[in-house]
Amino acid sequence: MTIRVAVVGGGPSGSSAAEILAKAGIETYLFERKLDNAKPCGGAIPLCMVDEFDLPPEIIDRRVRKMKMISPSNIEVNIGQTLKDNEYIGMCRREVLDGFMRDRAAELGANLINGTVYQLDIPDNDTSPYTLHYADHSNGSAQGEMKTLKVDLVIGADGANSRIAKAIDAGDYNYAIAFQERIKLPEDKMAYYEELAEMYVGNDVSPDFYAWVFPKYDHVAVGTGTMKVNKAMIKDLQAGIRQRAAKRLEGGEIIKVEAHPIPEHPRPRRVVGRVALVGDAAGTVTKSSGEGIYFAAKSARMCAEVIVETSNNGQKVPTEADLKTYLKRWDKQYGTTYLVLDILQRVFYRSDATREAFVEMCADIDVQKITFDSYLYKTVVPANPLTQLKITAKTIGSLLRGNALAP
Repeated sequence: MTIRVAVVGGGPSGSSAAEILAKAGIETYLFERKLDNAKPCGGAIPLCMVDEFDLPPEIIDRRVRKMKMISPSNIEVNIGQTLKDNEYIGMCRREVLDGFMRDRAAELGANLINGTVYQLDIPDNDTSPYTLHYADHSNGSAQGEMKTLKVDLVIGADGANSRIAKAIDAGDYNYAIAFQERIKLPEDKMAYYEELAEMYVGNDVSPDFYAWVFPKYDHVAVGTGTMKVNKAMIKDLQAGIRQRAAKRLEGGEIIKVEAHPIPEHPRPRRVVGRVALVGDAAGTVTKSSGEGIYFAAKSARMCAEVIVETSNNGQKVPTEADLKTYLKRWDKQYGTTYLVLDILQRVFYRSDATREAFVEMCADIDVQKITFDSYLYKTVVPANPLTQLKITAKTIGSLLRGNALAP
């Protein structure tokens, strides 16, 4: 007899969890509402994810080796000269990445259910099963056929608007909105973005985040993010990035418009009973960079590994205390990264003066090396003390020049 686990949500986080569980021979059910879903998202993944999650080259549309940081006054800083020949940031379309990871989990033995989970009944003791109520869409209808499933454990990988989080009263969190347009460009304009991504900062494009132009297979994703959740304002900010990048987007045709909430910090409760939240449902998106894909997949993988270990490969049902091991490991490994990025966002995204200082700082080779290394390999890279001192001095100098240290 093996335990039964339901993974709700078939994005990179849900698929990563389902893959680990299925490989261990645990009876795994992976729910995804829309199998062709294309989540609005910049789609950037770090180099370490390609190796760690064994992603084939064909799912990466572009290998970005150059980045332009563009300040409020349109000062451009090119970053990327510290990259080695084999280093890059991968750009993916989410429908391609998600589809690959989900299909792989199914091939390894996860039961893939095209269904919408509407309700989770919580048992009143530590041993009875959880009951999921869901609509099965495998007959092709939007309404689907109502069914139930009993399981021992539930992993909520169902995004920022997680129904599983609501069911376990995991608490709320602030969220930002990411809005983007996919724009098909004429060939000569697309050639400019061959291996280049752009990040724009300024009050006109985001009061508390940044805007982006990221290259995809045959188009660019042009978008912005903000915590000020207001439709009219988001419209203005998108107009701002379109205007700033206007020359480079000339002749472009919008092929898709999309928006999505992005969690701003972890939920108050990420494990309750035998239910664990991972990815956006748990709130694993980083501040400052707004990066989510790698951390979503990684959190889910760590959670699934803890389930495999503490259940003795599915032989016994893990407890809440067992599941919380995943949170301890997660916070130990990435707590500092989140803290550093949170401080960076508070310091540098406060005003146009601080943003000018931030972009100026990005021109420094030592800063670029540390930034890229920590992004590509997901470590807060310990620079040698002299470099660290130099960077600190440069940071303070940049902030003073931008009057950015004034309260």
